[in-house]
Amino acid sequence: MRGVDLRIERGEHVLLLGPSGAGKSTLLAALGGLHAEDSGEQEGTIAVDGAPPRHRAATAMLFQDPEAQIVMARTGDDVAFGLENIGVPAAEIWPRVVAAMRAVGFPYGREHRTDALSGGEQQRLALAGAIAAGPDLLLLDEPTANLDPASAAVVRESVGRALAESDATLVLVEHRVADWLPLIDRVVVLTAGGGVIADGPPVVVFGTRGEELAAAGVWVPGLPGGSTRSLADVIVPRPPASHPAGDLLLAGEGLGFTHPGASRPALSTVDIEVRANRALAVTGPSGSGKSTLALLLGGLLAPTQGSVRATRRLAGASDAEKPPHRWRAPKLATRIGSVFQNPEHQFLTGRVRHELALGPTGAGRTDADVMSTVDGLLSKLHLDHLADANPYTLSGGEQRRLSVATALAAAPTVLVLDEPTFGQDRRTWTELLLLLGRLRDEGCAVVTVTHDTDLVNALADATVVLDAGRALDTAVRT
Repeated sequence: MRGVDLRIERGEHVLLLGPSGAGKSTLLAALGGLHAEDSGEQEGTIAVDGAPPRHRAATAMLFQDPEAQIVMARTGDDVAFGLENIGVPAAEIWPRVVAAMRAVGFPYGREHRTDALSGGEQQRLALAGAIAAGPDLLLLDEPTANLDPASAAVVRESVGRALAESDATLVLVEHRVADWLPLIDRVVVLTAGGGVIADGPPVVVFGTRGEELAAAGVWVPGLPGGSTRSLADVIVPRPPASHPAGDLLLAGEGLGFTHPGASRPALSTVDIEVRANRALAVTGPSGSGKSTLALLLGGLLAPTQGSVRATRRLAGASDAEKPPHRWRAPKLATRIGSVFQNPEHQFLTGRVRHELALGPTGAGRTDADVMSTVDGLLSKLHLDHLADANPYTLSGGEQRRLSVATALAAAPTVLVLDEPTFGQDRRTWTELLLLLGRLRDEGCAVVTVTHDTDLVNALADATVVLDAGRALDTAVRT
């Protein structure tokens, strides 16, 4: 972020937009006083209520990665933590905790373990902690990114109620633009390295500069992918009927998993097939077991019920009798590539370039081949300018593209992706979708866990719908 001149008045509700890497999350963190003086090169000034924003109790922020702000073992304690730290009287704390958890539609009580939450449940818990204190400045970084549509609607309603009951200022980063517009009175658009390029009421910004902003990667309501028309209708054609389903590669039979100490399984008796030349979408409400299924299919978790079986075409003769979770890591990476819901969980080095080189190097490829693979992926996923950056300094959308690239680097036959389009702008979303479509058409099996209905409509040849750990419906598209 550089050259940003911006003044936000008390009580305004601002939607902050811009292409991936434009500095939206960086600006939110600056408003929240989260940048230490030695955390990087800094210039200019920033003030909240006329003072430096550091240590301001009346500011609440929801991070792009909700797991990063969960600090307690039990959910109720986690929401209470912030209230205790700003000195709320003890008698008021638990009523506020219960009210905040109810407001965001949190599905469990105060005693539930935080380490047993899905990504979407973590998001709702973190939002409950943010609104419980009744802040006058609310900073939300993609608060509905990992939520199913129904849960996202609950979150928007709870934010709307919190704003209606106060004169709080809202600064929101979100790609689901159309859904939030009823709460927004101002749109500010950033561009990478170039400051503010648009600022005004939504009807003015989108009405006069919509096509220009869309071309720059901004999600614009009324244009493909913005609201009324789906990107799926105009960008990626359905695969032709001449592409029959390929060989069976993976099969889950009676598949289930129960976390240690959990009262119920996260996943139970799911039957699923993964085939070459096909894209399979796994959908369902937050907490329904989708990410658990992805880890089981990826060979990263051993099932506690049923089995995952790989066919000889995928496993080869040496591992044909072993389930994927018992394969050696280098072989697993070349057969099944996984992209986690939280991309930073799979970063192992200090540079983007080195991260991409890990997989092909471990597979024994030559230095020249590794370099060619790395350079190709950097270019394909628009990470060239970040080749020597630390992966943890990337924006959320850039980290997501890097996590996809690291899985692709080992050229796996099966690709399992958990929320692959999270944090993407209009341009990178489109290019990521085209890349996955090409991989499918070239013979890969692509499994996507997602709440992104545009992605499902554009890419999926079949869908599996989970709810409460069970498969409710399986559909094959023709």
